[in-house]
Amino acid sequence: MFSLLTKIFASRNKRIVASLMPIVEEINKRWEDYKKLEDNQLPKMTEEFKQRLKEGETLDDLLIDAYALVKESTRRLLGKKWLVTEIEKEWDMVPYDVQLIGAIVLHQGKIAEMATGEGKTLVATMPLYLNALTGKGCHLVTVNDYLARRDREWMGPVYESLGITVGVIQMGMTPEERKIEYSKDITYGTNNEFGFDYLRDNMAVIPEHRVQRGHYYAIVDEVDSVLIDEARTPLIISGPVDVSVQHYEDLKPAVERVYKMQNFELNKLVVEAERKLKAGELKEAGEMLLMVKRGAPKNRLLMKLMHEPGVQQLIEETEASYLKEKKMSEIDERLYFSIDEKANIVDISEKGRNAIAPKDPDFFTLPDLSQEIARIDRMEGLLPREKLVEKEAVYRRYAEKSEMIHCVHQLLRAYSLFEKDVEYIVQNGKVVIVDEFTGRLMPGRRYSDGLHQAIEAKENVKVEKETQTLATITLQNYFRMYEKLAGMTGTAATEANEFWEIYKLDVVVIPTNKPIRRIDYDDLIFRTKKEKYQAVVNEIKRVHKTGRPILVGTVSVEVSEILSKLLKRENIPHQVLNAKYHQKEAEIIAHAGEFGRVTIATNMAGRGTDIKLEKGVVKCETCLLKKEEALSRLKTEEERRAFEESLKKSNADPEKCIKDMECGLYIIGTERHEARRIDLQLKGRSGRQGDPGSSRFFVSLEDDIMRLFATERISSAMDRMGIKEGEPLKHKLVTRALENAQKRVERFNFDIRKRLLEYDDVMNKQREVIYSLRNEILDGKDLKERVIEYIEDVFYSIFDEFATSRLIEEWDIQGLRKELVENFLIDINIGKGRKEEIEDTLLNLIKEKYEEKERIVTSERMREYERIILLQSIDANWRHHLYELDALKEGISLRGYAQKDPLVEYKREAFAMFEELMFRIEKDAVRILFRFRPEAITLPEEVFGVEKKEEFSIKSVAGEKEEKRDVVVPQDKVLTIGDPVLDKKFQEAISKMKAEKKIKSVRDIGRNEPCPCGSGKKFKKCHGRDL
Repeated sequence: MFSLLTKIFASRNKRIVASLMPIVEEINKRWEDYKKLEDNQLPKMTEEFKQRLKEGETLDDLLIDAYALVKESTRRLLGKKWLVTEIEKEWDMVPYDVQLIGAIVLHQGKIAEMATGEGKTLVATMPLYLNALTGKGCHLVTVNDYLARRDREWMGPVYESLGITVGVIQMGMTPEERKIEYSKDITYGTNNEFGFDYLRDNMAVIPEHRVQRGHYYAIVDEVDSVLIDEARTPLIISGPVDVSVQHYEDLKPAVERVYKMQNFELNKLVVEAERKLKAGELKEAGEMLLMVKRGAPKNRLLMKLMHEPGVQQLIEETEASYLKEKKMSEIDERLYFSIDEKANIVDISEKGRNAIAPKDPDFFTLPDLSQEIARIDRMEGLLPREKLVEKEAVYRRYAEKSEMIHCVHQLLRAYSLFEKDVEYIVQNGKVVIVDEFTGRLMPGRRYSDGLHQAIEAKENVKVEKETQTLATITLQNYFRMYEKLAGMTGTAATEANEFWEIYKLDVVVIPTNKPIRRIDYDDLIFRTKKEKYQAVVNEIKRVHKTGRPILVGTVSVEVSEILSKLLKRENIPHQVLNAKYHQKEAEIIAHAGEFGRVTIATNMAGRGTDIKLEKGVVKCETCLLKKEEALSRLKTEEERRAFEESLKKSNADPEKCIKDMECGLYIIGTERHEARRIDLQLKGRSGRQGDPGSSRFFVSLEDDIMRLFATERISSAMDRMGIKEGEPLKHKLVTRALENAQKRVERFNFDIRKRLLEYDDVMNKQREVIYSLRNEILDGKDLKERVIEYIEDVFYSIFDEFATSRLIEEWDIQGLRKELVENFLIDINIGKGRKEEIEDTLLNLIKEKYEEKERIVTSERMREYERIILLQSIDANWRHHLYELDALKEGISLRGYAQKDPLVEYKREAFAMFEELMFRIEKDAVRILFRFRPEAITLPEEVFGVEKKEEFSIKSVAGEKEEKRDVVVPQDKVLTIGDPVLDKKFQEAISKMKAEKKIKSVRDIGRNEPCPCGSGKKFKKCHGRDL
């Protein structure tokens, strides 16, 4: 079935590629015409293309001309040199036909899968140039700052020779610098920089601070890394919470004690189980070992014992029996806590709860809120306000207890599931996460949900303050905002389903320019990591003697260092790359193809850099492998004759090469990754541009993917075959079992990413509404109409709450008066009359009061105050809403126990919370607009250069009737500072302000406003100092 699907996919792919060949031929014909142009005519062609777009032609109509022009630009650069990341490089590229196919696919908004060394960086120039003609701005997204800068500097002259501007976003740039780079036709940058700039733009308080100008077209380089590997980590801008209550340091001693007690007891249990195994008491031994597996899956004594024949199978059979009979809880209750390694969960038993809080039996018991609230409501003799205080105390106790229980769980996860120097390292007194895909350190990134603080407590470093989310978006939703999205990578076909389902991106596999001559050998399986590492070292030692370059791929920094130590003992010179310094590593890995080189690198170190083979590494001038395929690709008879002549000079034996490759780059993988793509990327470093090469993976039963997903069948096979210590297993069954294990993990991770997206889609729709509202306000549109709507909404809501009947006698008059004072600062006696008349009268009074306030402040300033207050209300309430959504998401999974779909429940409650949020924004904004004093409203300093405040007195206060007072305006005093120029400017400005009816007197100018003379000082420090 799988092979049938493969054939169908392959034939479909071939049809797509074949359908594009006529376009490629047209591009090459037009290219011949463009060779006649003068250099100064190339930018003029760009202007001509733009004009054709304005006249109604489409980008598809321009594709052939535009691509041919870019190809001609690259030809004219041949032999020229310029600096790329401080290194002088010579241009030597003109697009091949297969690169033109890739470029067409990218313009169509698809993913082009192109093998390593096929020139993806050059391919992107053509669709970027074509789409940049619209003037809307195009983005090229890379995985790190170094690649963004390198590609911009390397490809820059191609664009610039055509009259197109190109920029790059780098970490540490100021908003002003970023705005300049985004204003260019094409902008290079990383996914994080683009995403965080979007979030920051939607936190800006003045329009000028926004740096991006829309999301039209993006090409994502290494698209699988960005849209799949990184997709599980949302981008979050966080800030400190108002009140931070943390118990990690207080609870750490108790949790650490229980963790050590469990490990001590489980070690004793393994020893006892081993004794029972020898005595033939298999049932009891199986139960004991299952208990150890549930309580400490990585227990070293257990892992060592599992290498014994039949032990692994015994544990699996015991586990299956307990699961079938639904008795696993009996095992778990004998532990302090149990661990589900696949789901990354720790569950505390009754025994564990008693051990953590022996003196407080109710420590893990949460109060029943509904019962407590009902009890308070039934209490007689308490005033409504006193009942409210009691309820607040109950909520506070519930939150505190819930937080403490959460801290215990996170501390146990930190001790049991997160290993130092694997998932994280401690550097300069801080816990730094290690990226599971790249092996790179990620300073600044923190585990969510208090886990990072738990690890900090565990490692005895400073526990950082709790933070709350200010703005967040997943990369999935960020990139789905682009009108057109495309991507490039060497490995996308294995994830084609996810690309289509999440992003609606089709995958097209682009044929290589030359046949791939890399031989991928079967995996070798060992029982233990120790045996595996020794076998890797022996293989390196054997091949190193022949002078072949070797690249060893590891999954973690720890494994790199272990292998490095072993190689030093054997006196084998080598270099270690742990993906910490992108530029330095790119330079080192570029030399990994030199004669006799041994390079150890985490799987992703130096990604994006080709490994070119040194002269002498390939023994034959023309490789005999896949010679028929190579011949079929040659277009002319002359090329075929030359190729056949070169073949005759080769004296190598193809059969021998296939059995044991003797030249080219040798890739050694030290562990299978959970995603097949990562393994394929490692293999793909060898065999670029038709070079020969080979790859082999060394795997042990102790590797995480084997231990969790594929051990049982392989372990029993090794038992049956009588594999001895240090001896590898090599069989088709092994390869198949490994691939199936990887597929299971990929499906598991895809489900997690899909679930994350489903939850984020709820927030995404809400985010779009809030950000759209925010941008409308920020863009300076007249907000008065919106404010009046808010006033009406808030008033009607209050009125309907307290005036529930048509009979005034049944209204809560006191409650209504209190709310009107609280929100609108009006206090009036409500007389008799029809409900509609009273409603209209009150609303008109409120509107009149607002109009009066506007007359005092002036319309222009009132619009500015409205803008600031509305933004503040949106931001404060949105932050609170995100915090509430985080809390909702955290506990929503428990609804599953009540046979309810957690996602449906989350959507329902999130919608209700959002409706409440929108009303809260309106109510808070209205309340502040009626109560504010201008001196308390600080306008952004960046706009006005100085603080802008205004002073005036509110005439009515809560509980008092408003009274009118006649304001006596004293005659203006002539104000001077002794500077004839500034004094003259001041008098002219005052006359103009009076003529425009902005002020009646100089006393109307706020003391903290900029002085009208233009000196830049505050009025009270300049012409107003004598007032």
